[in-house]
Amino acid sequence: MANFKILSRDHVNYVEAYIQNEAIMTESGAMRYMHGNVVMNSKVPGLKNLIQSTLSGTTIFKPTFEGTGKIILVSSFNEFYELMLQDDSYILESNSYWASEISVNIAAYVNNFFTGMMSGTGFVQPHVTGTGKVIISSPGVLEKVELINDRLVVNGPYIIARSANLQFSIQKPTKSIMGTLSSGEDFFVQVLEGTGSVYLAPIPNKNILMTQMMENAMLVCMKQKK
Repeated sequence: MANFKILSRDHVNYVEAYIQNEAIMTESGAMRYMHGNVVMNSKVPGLKNLIQSTLSGTTIFKPTFEGTGKIILVSSFNEFYELMLQDDSYILESNSYWASEISVNIAAYVNNFFTGMMSGTGFVQPHVTGTGKVIISSPGVLEKVELINDRLVVNGPYIIARSANLQFSIQKPTKSIMGTLSSGEDFFVQVLEGTGSVYLAPIPNKNILMTQMMENAMLVCMKQKK
């Protein structure tokens, strides 16, 4: 079983992966360096996966690293978390997949047109299934919500991972259009129903928050110059 270590240095987070006669898979471009008897391979995807990648805006060129040694992955202001699958199935936020054991299957989950357009999740999301470790990236500390024949309403792009068996839909936050407009909330909210787990990141960490504030300030300055 691969050993992932989530580390932090100078307020920047990164992942080290240790393998011994085994293999892991990572997001494309995530490797910083590898040490030991490790071989990297990257398969050319099929036409279907290539189309899904184009629609989702994410890459499906996910390299594998096989052998014995250490792989250091690229650092980030984002937080990293280890999600342990036990014959589970999760749908991830589009840019949250970072690495996984080779025993975990990675496929594409295709949302319907309305959900993909209005939810902010995009039309295609990573779908991980099986048993093994998955490293996910999040803009902030994750909060796990367990649903047991329950309903969760999320107002914003805060869902990082959700059990695939949960019913996911886009709805108005109130019954009437006027009620929605007067509430001050988004016109559509994300609704999850059933039994399963949801991982949320409603509050970005300070580094991500500062980055967002700087980007917003630059946009304001650019608009003022025009």
